[in-house]
Amino acid sequence: MANVLEWFESLAGPALYAGAGVIALGEAIVGVGFFLPGEAVLIIGSATVSSVPEFLMLWAVVTVCALAGNVIGFELGRRLGPALRETKLVRRHGAEGWDKAAALLLKHGRWAVFVGRLIPLVRSFVPSVAGAAHMSYRDFLPPVAVGAACSTALPLLVGVGVAAALKNSSNLVLVIVGLLLAVVAVVVIRKRRLQRQDRA
Repeated sequence: MANVLEWFESLAGPALYAGAGVIALGEAIVGVGFFLPGEAVLIIGSATVSSVPEFLMLWAVVTVCALAGNVIGFELGRRLGPALRETKLVRRHGAEGWDKAAALLLKHGRWAVFVGRLIPLVRSFVPSVAGAAHMSYRDFLPPVAVGAACSTALPLLVGVGVAAALKNSSNLVLVIVGLLLAVVAVVVIRKRRLQRQDRA
């Protein structure tokens, strides 16, 4: 992972967008994501952008690439089925993540695809588990697309906030408080929605 970060930090301009996209793609594929520092790359990448259009371009690239990686994982699940869980790579590095994704999907259905995309240790498994469960693309694509957009936005915003705080140390406390409030709000909203679904 250290080598990946060193390579990424050496990139600039379009190469940086492409590198971030490649990492986002790989991190979203079951098995490959075990070895890639996705969040760290997004934080570093967003800290280097200097304008809103550059930020939006980076966000668009990593979101599309993350979604493509999820579709690849979904197809692997559809083609290999539960046997994918028993491969040496998954059993050694991600059996717990697979089981958590399966439990989440069983309990919450298509809503779990969105929620699972937000959980770092589960996100690369949810598409494959959904594919192995024979979920349709109609049920899979909308929540995973929204989940990819949200899960890439958070570390990008953290990177922008850290860069801004470093430029103006007087804003550091405000940035940290704002980020903490955003995280708490996401957790509370997600928990309430899951509770409403359980009651339903």
